Amino acid sequence: MARILVVDDAAFMRVLLKNILKSGGHEVVGEAENGIEALEKYEELKPDLVTMDIVMPHLDGIETTRSIIKIDPKARIVMCTAVGQQAKVLEAIKAGARGYIVKPFQADKVLEEIEKVLSSA
Repeated sequence: MARILVVDDAAFMRVLLKNILKSGGHEVVGEAENGIEALEKYEELKPDLVTMDIVMPHLDGIETTRSIIKIDPKARIVMCTAVGQQAKVLEAIKAGARGYIVKPFQADKVLEEIEKVLSSA
């Protein structure tokens, strides 16, 4: 079981993701609705993994990923992206993200990607 921080500016997306993660046996230790909140929660909670929305107010997911990687180079971050945001996904991977999941979320694909990233060193 992994301790996961869910970051998305849409409350219903956070709820959806939390339900999928819990069904996969993971613990959601916190949630954030923007990048600034995500940074604070990351430092406070030290989660095993972060699901990170790309498009958010204040600080987007790519900048937030860069900032988290500066704090913790071993951080495991999985980007949440809408279809057609491939360029952003590539930018996020360069920034340090380890994987991505596509909205609308499919539970099996989400859990598969989370497991893949958790099992990578």
